[in-house]
Amino acid sequence: MNSPLHLAVVDDEDDITRLLATYLQGHGFRVSELRSGRDLLALMAQDPPALVLLDLGLPGEDGFAIARQLREHWHCGLVIVTGRGDAVDKVVGLEVGADDYVTKPFDLRELLARVKAVLRRTAPPSSAAPAAPAAAPAIKRFEGWELDGAARRLTHPEGHEVVLTSGEFDLLAALAEAPGRVLSRDHLLERTRGRDGGPFDRTIDVQIGRLRRKLEADVERPQLIKSVRGAGYLFVPKVETA
Repeated sequence: MNSPLHLAVVDDEDDITRLLATYLQGHGFRVSELRSGRDLLALMAQDPPALVLLDLGLPGEDGFAIARQLREHWHCGLVIVTGRGDAVDKVVGLEVGADDYVTKPFDLRELLARVKAVLRRTAPPSSAAPAAPAAAPAIKRFEGWELDGAARRLTHPEGHEVVLTSGEFDLLAALAEAPGRVLSRDHLLERTRGRDGGPFDRTIDVQIGRLRRKLEADVERPQLIKSVRGAGYLFVPKVETA
């Protein structure tokens, strides 16, 4: 029998952490209740969760900085759960690597659906056996880069790994599957987030910007991922599939 997936809820409000922990435990998860970013970083070093639900408004701490640390040092799902509903905060949340952004007050059933959606996208390939025989995800190569669909890893032409968030990886994989074709934002959003689409329409634009910073030699003059005004994005390089 598989062990329950471990989630961490980080919020300084006791009633919020207790509510979320009780609800998520009732749906089969193991939940750690934390009150600060310092507590979270200590947990990550000892018993890293599969997904973190992070409040931005932790007293005396920068929630965005905590999210950035998670992305720099650990592979896990990240859902920001906060009362800060400003569009700028949502965009910044995506830019630092959040997989989803939920504003308070929230519906518990919707939050659970979003958590499950992020876990599906971030789960390692070995976490569940396929229901039926299927081909292994292909390795795609372009301009010296290597995108390994099974390991969910991007390798730089110089040989080192370039860390991608789950959303960035799915977006790059969708682009690399259709080189030379213009893909609309709606298509890319559906491919990367399915029916659990993001709560704001700049999701794809923000993630494209993050990908360009990791892939392009000159972000201001991108050569791999081109913008097509009014239509979407075009993946330029020739892609070889192994």
